[in-house]
Amino acid sequence: MSWVTITSSGQLKSLVQQKPFVVVCFYDESNRSSVTLLDQLKRLTAATGPLESGNTAFASVDVSEQGDVASEYGITQEPVVLYFKAGKIEENTTTPVRLEAIYQKILDNAAAGPSKGSTSDASGSDTWRGAGLPRGYSDITSQIELQRCELLNVDSDGGGVRILFDKSKPSALSGAKAASGARDWVESDTDEQLLLFLPFQAMLRLHTIQITSLPPQGDDDESDDDEAPMRPRTIKLFSNKPHNLGFDEAEDMAATQTIELTEKDWNADGTASIPLRYVKFQNITSLVMFIVNGDGESEKVRLDRIRLIGEAGEKREMGKLEKIGDQPGE
Repeated sequence: MSWVTITSSGQLKSLVQQKPFVVVCFYDESNRSSVTLLDQLKRLTAATGPLESGNTAFASVDVSEQGDVASEYGITQEPVVLYFKAGKIEENTTTPVRLEAIYQKILDNAAAGPSKGSTSDASGSDTWRGAGLPRGYSDITSQIELQRCELLNVDSDGGGVRILFDKSKPSALSGAKAASGARDWVESDTDEQLLLFLPFQAMLRLHTIQITSLPPQGDDDESDDDEAPMRPRTIKLFSNKPHNLGFDEAEDMAATQTIELTEKDWNADGTASIPLRYVKFQNITSLVMFIVNGDGESEKVRLDRIRLIGEAGEKREMGKLEKIGDQPGE
């Protein structure tokens, strides 16, 4: 990522031509709203770190000194942030809330990578993954503290919560049964809802969640069964909870992010790669994933694999993990 102070119209034009994605803040230091918007942009970039792609630049224009630049771009009132994509103005905003949404687009655009297939994680270990990694980020699934994970409303015939983070390719894709002979996926039990609690060994910056769901289809014997499981449709995410939630609590509580999946979100390997509002998932110690409903009429939802993509901080001491989990009144 690069920051540029614009001192001429030619400089800005050159920058917009050189970089596929450019964000420019037109501000006036004597204007409080201007300072607020510029500070918001700086906080966003500081929170997420540098964009590794090198395709994105951020610039500022002090209109009190560069009035001609502001005039050329039709800026008559400050502050304004312009988002350039491929040399053209894609969006503009005057508010911090909208700026956050634009910045999320910047992150998503920078996260170009292969769309699917088996890959290896940053450590080089052989890990199956149903979609490629966003550029600049790693598979951090290993940071989950498996001993303290909890999955509610799971069918006891399934593989259990640990199978969701198994490194192997799902048996539904390989055409073979799981090595243990048991299901290597999980299904919901009494209805379509699941509640998954994931505590972490380190502070994480979570960028993307990859969910693989492979319900029987086509010629599968189970595909005609009224109880054949579905893929998830609505998912609510809650960050930094010391323990799992109850279903009623999760229904009523405001989520950190709510996700609505459609058929087009699932690739050929049955994986949905879900970009998160990255600024909302900074320095998190746990995640609760609430599968609210499924995409169909069945009363069961199926999950085969889950991968977490982002950045991991330093390992946390076990004693601190236990203490957080015991906090009263949470």
